[in-house]
Amino acid sequence: MSEKNRDGKRTARERLAVEREKQKSADRRRRALIVGAGVVCVLGLAAVIGVIAANAGKDKGKNNAGPVVAPSGAQGKDGLAIPVGKDDAKATLTVWEDFRCPACQAFETRYRPVLHELVDSGKLRIDYHLVRLIDGNLGGTGSLRAANAAACAQSAGKFRDYHDVLYENQPPETDDAFGNDTKLIDLASKVNGLDTPAFQKCVKDGIHNSWVNKSHQAFEAGHFGGTPTVLFGGKNIYQDQTLTPDKLKQMVEAAQR
Repeated sequence: MSEKNRDGKRTARERLAVEREKQKSADRRRRALIVGAGVVCVLGLAAVIGVIAANAGKDKGKNNAGPVVAPSGAQGKDGLAIPVGKDDAKATLTVWEDFRCPACQAFETRYRPVLHELVDSGKLRIDYHLVRLIDGNLGGTGSLRAANAAACAQSAGKFRDYHDVLYENQPPETDDAFGNDTKLIDLASKVNGLDTPAFQKCVKDGIHNSWVNKSHQAFEAGHFGGTPTVLFGGKNIYQDQTLTPDKLKQMVEAAQR
């Protein structure tokens, strides 16, 4: 083989190696984009329309049937808010959330200590509204089933503790583990006194499924766009990139004066 032919083949191999490396880099970027898309829970993901259609018939029967049954102590318009804190607190935070939403988990993880502090001191009341946004975006029933279980916990007087347990044990966004009632009941064992026959029946029967669906309809009617939506004084303060736990605490304490 001539030196010229060898050089030509070596150059071709080098070009092929470069192209392969470019393809690997493109694949890595594509995977990163897919993972990153789960960080913000938003409406209108056209890429999953096929998944939604495939799951619509499968989930419709069990999850949309039955009357609207609000959990004990639910307040607000149509009884769609689960209140945490004293009714006479001077400041109220309104949170729209989805237990499958990783952005909701990020909010809870960062702000939970100050929220507990402000609620326990009587300065703040939080009105939680539960929605099923991720079910619609990615298919499955985990958002609905987890919200129903949380409403069952509310009727048992254990909402806040179970609420925190759900976020502490949140599966990956694409994993519909919360669609399994056994998983939700197992997690109830982490809350003292919650795992009772009454709670188990409430979860398995989907007692509050229609209530969750009604709450989700109110979320859509509000045109909030994504979860978590965190309202204080009528403003979506979580959209403010300068918000911190300390700043939130200052806002609540300012409302006391």
